[in-house]
Amino acid sequence: MNGQQSPNKKSLLTAAVVGLFGGLLLSIPLSRSLIPSTELPKLASINNPLESWTSFGNENIVILGMDAGGGNTDTMFVLSVENGETSIIQIPRDSYIESRSFGPMKANALHAIGGPDAVKSELTRLMGRPIDHHILVNLEGIRTISDLLGGLEVDVPKRLYYRDKSQGLLIDLQPGRQVLKGRDLEGFLRWRHDGEGDFGRLDRQQLVLKSLFNKLIQPQNLIRLPALISAAGRNLDTDLGPLDFGKLITAMGTTELQTNQLSARPFYKNGVSYLDTQWPTNDSSIDEDTSRSNSEDLRLKR
Repeated sequence: MNGQQSPNKKSLLTAAVVGLFGGLLLSIPLSRSLIPSTELPKLASINNPLESWTSFGNENIVILGMDAGGGNTDTMFVLSVENGETSIIQIPRDSYIESRSFGPMKANALHAIGGPDAVKSELTRLMGRPIDHHILVNLEGIRTISDLLGGLEVDVPKRLYYRDKSQGLLIDLQPGRQVLKGRDLEGFLRWRHDGEGDFGRLDRQQLVLKSLFNKLIQPQNLIRLPALISAAGRNLDTDLGPLDFGKLITAMGTTELQTNQLSARPFYKNGVSYLDTQWPTNDSSIDEDTSRSNSEDLRLKR
């Protein structure tokens, strides 16, 4: 070991510093909002140098959660920050696609075959909007972030139990609202042994995403972004530059979260189970008929 940092780690560290600076500036109006106006001293007008950072522009980012093997993707969603809203569109991992470069396959295999550029290219075509950047994160990174935040509160919908000795995997969760961290959180995200398949996993991912978002935008956590990014840095990979990464984090801290799932129906082709996903066809928002926050009416028995 020569003690030198890789370019990616240096970029993330720079982004951490930028995120801290933005968080501190944003925490000023947040803290002042908690104090009665009559008790506040009169301050001269101060221009926030990151005021323009509260919108990330019209760019879309694909977030890929890598599976235990590091090839296929367990999680895939498109994120954008605009007009005071962070929008997350979940893409079912078993979605059937006719890739122009690799032929028919499941969406979760795209990264393993063609890397993040192939994912961005295919999703640009299927989503009807340019996918500009990517962020890859593995399960260890998710565990690290959740642990540093003290865990994530979710409402476990039912008893979840599964053991796989070959993978050293044990999922053993009771139903009810609770704080999950570490391997319990990983098990909650990976569970798919109840007949609901991808639909159930999307719902659980949505619960975790909402909990993570709500915790990250709390003022006390916003100013801890450097520690969070630094700890998760070796489990993250992105083509975002350090300033853009910091800008994204700062912008998300001032928004409301909106999550949607692409509508899909299961089918078989050549003996393989896929999902027939309804992809957007233009740059407008997803129609409510083809995207739902909950997919109860789409869970068809196989």
